[in-house]
Amino acid sequence: MTVSVDDLPASHRLLHLAETDSTNAEAMRRALAGETGPLWVLADRQTAGRGRSGRTWVSGDGNLFASLLIETTCPVAKAGQLSLVAGVAAIDAIRRAGPLTSGATARLKWPNDVLIGQDKAGGILVESSARGPGEGRIAVIGVGLNLVSAPQGLGASATNLAVHGLSLSPHEALCFLAATMDACIKIWNEGAGFAAIRASWLERAGPIGEPLTVRAAEGPLAGRYAGLDEDGALLIVGADGGERRFTYGDVTLDGPRPDSDGREDNGSR
Repeated sequence: MTVSVDDLPASHRLLHLAETDSTNAEAMRRALAGETGPLWVLADRQTAGRGRSGRTWVSGDGNLFASLLIETTCPVAKAGQLSLVAGVAAIDAIRRAGPLTSGATARLKWPNDVLIGQDKAGGILVESSARGPGEGRIAVIGVGLNLVSAPQGLGASATNLAVHGLSLSPHEALCFLAATMDACIKIWNEGAGFAAIRASWLERAGPIGEPLTVRAAEGPLAGRYAGLDEDGALLIVGADGGERRFTYGDVTLDGPRPDSDGREDNGSR
């Protein structure tokens, strides 16, 4: 299947590249050159894929590497909510594409990971920038999904959709993702509809009370997942019973693991 603009939501355009350094970087370059979006940048290969905190995103052939460029009028403080918007869209795209025949469940891990069971199957990187004084902001929403492979030997468990019985080409995956992303961005409505996105994200995440560890600037904290606050920050109940709020950090799930077909990954997208 070859995706065309006719397969995308109305007003969305497509730039399909055989190779680029990073779809996020390409989208941002075009935005700073005057591109307004909505524009999807899809690449068959990335030579320098990027994840959170400057990490490397390993870009295996046949997987999805795509970024959506949009303009936004939301306050800077609300731009980070787009990671949660994109997470909901990614899970909904997988659900629409078909069932996972392995019996595993696609779910979210704060702030930007797409999991199947407890294994990473994808990730999200949102970047935003001001165009200039009084000119609004641009946002680039990057999504990587492991469709047919996952990197090995990089220290964290990962998987791909194919081993769970869902076979998609990058073009097919983008069609599903573009539709769900458009719907979720409209619900979000520059942050005014974040309460609905938050509720959807919580429904697609792990259970309240799930044991996990957050590694933030002040060091690791082991505790139990307590949901998200009204702004989308992670809430953790520590061993002392006190609740802590995190707006940044790496989360590791500490619960018992079911049998998995996962592979090793670098834990970043």
